Amino acid sequence: MNFSQYSLLIQSQVDKIKKKMSSSTCDPYSFISPSAYDTAWLAMIPDPHQPLQPMFKSCLEWVLQNQKGVGFWGECDAHGVPTIECLPATLACIVALKKWNTASGSCIEKGLAFLHANTEKVLKEINHHCPRWFAIVFPAMVELAHTVGVELVFLHSLDGVMSELFNKRQQILEQEKVVDKCRNPPLLAYLEALPASYEIDQDEINKYLKISNDGSLFQSPSATASAFMITGNKQCMAYLGSLVQRCDNGVPPTYPMDEDLMNLCMVNQLQRLGLAEHFVQETEKVLAKVYRNYLNKKFQSKPRNSVAAQIFGDSLAFRLLRMHGYDVPSDSFCWFLHRKDIRDQIENNHEYFSSSMLNVYRATDLMFSAEHDLEEARSFSKELLETIVSVGTRDQSTHDIVTSSNLRRVIEHELSLPWFARLDHMEYRMWIEEKDSNFLWMGKASSHRLSYPYNDELLGLAKQNFEFRQSIYKNELEELKRWSKDMGLSDMGFGREKTTYCYFAVAASSSLPHDSSIRMMVAKSAIVITVADDFYDMEGFLIELQVLTNAVRRWDAKGLSGHGKVIFDALDNLVTEIAAKYFQEEGSDVTSKLRDMWYETFLSWFTESMWSKTGCIPSVDEYLETGMTSIAAHTLVLPASCFLDPSFPNSKLRAPQYANITNLLMIIARLLNDTQSYQKEKEQGKANFVSLYLKENPEADIEESIAYVRDILDKKKKEFLKQVLIDGFSDFSKPCKYLHLSCLKVFHMFFNSANRYDSNIAMLQDINEAIYIPVEVGGKEKQPLKPDLKSLKPVPLYSGATSEKLKINSQYFNRPSSKLWRMGSSATVQHEVSRLQLASRVRFWGVSTPQKVRFCFI
Repeated sequence: MNFSQYSLLIQSQVDKIKKKMSSSTCDPYSFISPSAYDTAWLAMIPDPHQPLQPMFKSCLEWVLQNQKGVGFWGECDAHGVPTIECLPATLACIVALKKWNTASGSCIEKGLAFLHANTEKVLKEINHHCPRWFAIVFPAMVELAHTVGVELVFLHSLDGVMSELFNKRQQILEQEKVVDKCRNPPLLAYLEALPASYEIDQDEINKYLKISNDGSLFQSPSATASAFMITGNKQCMAYLGSLVQRCDNGVPPTYPMDEDLMNLCMVNQLQRLGLAEHFVQETEKVLAKVYRNYLNKKFQSKPRNSVAAQIFGDSLAFRLLRMHGYDVPSDSFCWFLHRKDIRDQIENNHEYFSSSMLNVYRATDLMFSAEHDLEEARSFSKELLETIVSVGTRDQSTHDIVTSSNLRRVIEHELSLPWFARLDHMEYRMWIEEKDSNFLWMGKASSHRLSYPYNDELLGLAKQNFEFRQSIYKNELEELKRWSKDMGLSDMGFGREKTTYCYFAVAASSSLPHDSSIRMMVAKSAIVITVADDFYDMEGFLIELQVLTNAVRRWDAKGLSGHGKVIFDALDNLVTEIAAKYFQEEGSDVTSKLRDMWYETFLSWFTESMWSKTGCIPSVDEYLETGMTSIAAHTLVLPASCFLDPSFPNSKLRAPQYANITNLLMIIARLLNDTQSYQKEKEQGKANFVSLYLKENPEADIEESIAYVRDILDKKKKEFLKQVLIDGFSDFSKPCKYLHLSCLKVFHMFFNSANRYDSNIAMLQDINEAIYIPVEVGGKEKQPLKPDLKSLKPVPLYSGATSEKLKINSQYFNRPSSKLWRMGSSATVQHEVSRLQLASRVRFWGVSTPQKVRFCFI
């Protein structure tokens, strides 16, 4: 398939997705995957007028239609491999089907077979570090299944794990209040999962139903379903009816949700999969609406019931808005720092807030100078994320830190590699291959995820788009290698041959796959810079360097020979090509300006060689004035900027008139280089900012010198970022400013923790992944265990825990008379509910309780 055909195929996929997203029938809730767990709970509610029928038949129908092929219900990763959330979700769906006897036996049998085959594996993986939500919900679903006659058969080796799980639930119930300000979500949000022995006063339930103002219990569909079956509250009924009417294809884990947040999640997914260039107008439309709503809501109080989602959404909005040039203050998401009760919740619920804190940390990547709230937010979130990574999968007595290996891997990536050091193309690959790329934030008992129809289409498009880029990059790299060889630059016999490195850096940092001429222009410039810089540093005699420098000043090769002639000819070829293309497109001749810019760079190399070869030691100021030119970042971005923006002022190509954004880029690039090359340059007798600072400050040591440089870098990067992102601080167009940012990220990538540019092997894996190795959606595939029950035999009740904790009091599941039900919230009903001890009492009105409950292990 040629480039044109590939491009048309991608565009057709883009148009298909756009049509679906822009349809008048497209609801933002369709972007979020339904929760099988919550949908099953709504399917269990009896019709008040016909108690032997479900109140929400569409929910029961959803359960019937959405069992996965291997037998489970619930969420899975990019391969369709089930998550831990599938165990309680599958049990809840089995219970709903068993309750109404509407499913063929095969659905329940397949579900049980999946549970029998996979429960042991999952539970042993989380043994000793079980998530709080799972310890509350899973035992309840096991007990619930038994009350409707569902027999669970587990291996005898699992009895110890199950014992610990039930014991942990008991500890949670004993240690926590029903609504504990240090716990989020509180126990009451798990009303449907609280055991019969846990007494809750009905007034307590009604109190929080009233506080919610929408008839929900903590905006949880499953908890509200349970509250409705207990209280018959009319506001509950209205909430549930509204929910099913809005989300008729399965209900979400939380309702209502912020529609701006759902739209932002879609925009964020498009960006991190490398698809933003295809959805520019759609993105701008969403962000403009979010910004308008932010301005209207900024004085409103934050919601009580969805702190994690609010922090997640506010920090995501801040990052996306600021990245697209909106002037958003830091307090738009740092409000939580000033609420001690919320900080306590976060510190005591690491797992639940992990994705929110990750989003906070990402948002602080876009910090400007003097934004102290952002500095505090970065420190706070970083400390929590480092705790999660360091603890790993270990449980702590004081913290419930359990994060999925997928999310932990993403956290490690964020902490280990600064945003400034990441190249766009490599980030796209990481997210395409990330198994949990559709994960958004944690809910009560199931994650909020991007819905699979959308996510699958986006991942397929992203894979095509990435491989299309690779095909372009392969061809361009071969063309560049031919040019480098024809110019004689690839076989100089000294220094670094970095043709592939240069091209990789340019291509992987750019989000414009079709700008071939600009990529080639910048890559050729980088090759000339590398070869010429090495010639001045290590190969040329001073007289040779002076002759070459003068030749560049005159722009005349007379008197040149050998390496100097090769370098000049390549430079002349490059400048002539750029000037001719610009004249053809814009009708203006920039030849003299380009020559002057390159002469300035060659002169800076000659000055540094003079210092090195004569033993002259410049001052820090003298060095930096020359060094910011010799790093040659301006020769990469300014000529290319002429093509990105037809109105780009030619005056910006002259040294005294470099824009502030360009000067900042030059200074930062020089200091990044010097922090990683000071030891090598010290051995070579070359000047370096780190060593010069040490000389002028003899009381300091090398660590203090490097810390001083990094402090300067931190301040300059914040200033630079403001120049890039906020309109009015630079008269450059957005494409030109983003080219400056891409160039800075390349330098940061090369000199982040080592001098990768000088290494012959450090970049090889990245280069192969960027250009040659096909991308795999979700990485290497793993499959759930296949059911095999031939060797399983039920045995008498035994859980490994004390038998008393596992007894199920069948009276709690007996249905009150229809008369009591019709009386709604009358005193008689209240008395009956009180007698049944409220929690998990009336969830199965209309269900016959089995004579015996069997909890079997073999």
